[in-house]
Amino acid sequence: MTAQAIALVTGASAGIGEAFARQLAAQGHHLALTARRRDRLQALADELEAKHGVTCLVVEADLAQAEAAQHLIEAIHRAGFYVDVLVNNAGFAVGGYYTAASWPEQARFMQVMVHAVAELTHRALPDMLEHGRGRIINVASVAGIVAGSSGHTLYAASKAFLIKFSESLAMENDATGIRVQALCPGFTWSEFHDVIGNRHLVSQMPNYMWMRAEEVVQASLAAIDQPKAPVMFVPGRVNRFLAFLSRKLPYRWGYALVKKRSGDFRLQAPAHGDDQH
Repeated sequence: MTAQAIALVTGASAGIGEAFARQLAAQGHHLALTARRRDRLQALADELEAKHGVTCLVVEADLAQAEAAQHLIEAIHRAGFYVDVLVNNAGFAVGGYYTAASWPEQARFMQVMVHAVAELTHRALPDMLEHGRGRIINVASVAGIVAGSSGHTLYAASKAFLIKFSESLAMENDATGIRVQALCPGFTWSEFHDVIGNRHLVSQMPNYMWMRAEEVVQASLAAIDQPKAPVMFVPGRVNRFLAFLSRKLPYRWGYALVKKRSGDFRLQAPAHGDDQH
């Protein structure tokens, strides 16, 4: 039996991940949806199957576990599919200063945000190369472009990794039919800020700073198939302006600005939250 193509979306039960699942299903993609909240995943899968006539595999997984990425790809293969669209979206944040959280918490963060992304990509790429086509979207952030902030210490660093990782992958696969994108949204309406406990901070940001998850995903999917689309894709005019400004300002100015404003959007006190969905 010939394996069928499927789109794998991690962190698919809410926010940007859910929006990717909905829009990919509307395009006719079969879906593999993964997160830790199986009840929400199953409800979404049932809805999308009924509405769009696609197959939706639900694979409950905690990407903080070292073996989760391997088991996830193996489950997809056993079901008769291979990944031709990979959306690495699962993530969470550890608030407060670096030593406010234990090392096991910080290591868990790195496993989800860096190691699992790298491993899922490594395990999905061979099938894409064999079929001569694939799409990889790594959900990074404007935080990976501007200067790092105090609080949530590893968050911007992990997003910067995703950008550089995506750029290298894009160069390596330029002639293979595989397109790679580092999606860099700014403030996006979702549960993320409620879960990590900084909603009271970011709710003070003006409305023009925000985008809806559906808008972010629509722009991402439209851009990745454009012949000259940038690998580092920043949706929204405000976000593009911030990214442009961060590259044009003298480094010391950009650093000083983020240092001054970190408390406006990052927890400075000990706290932590989890948003793998």
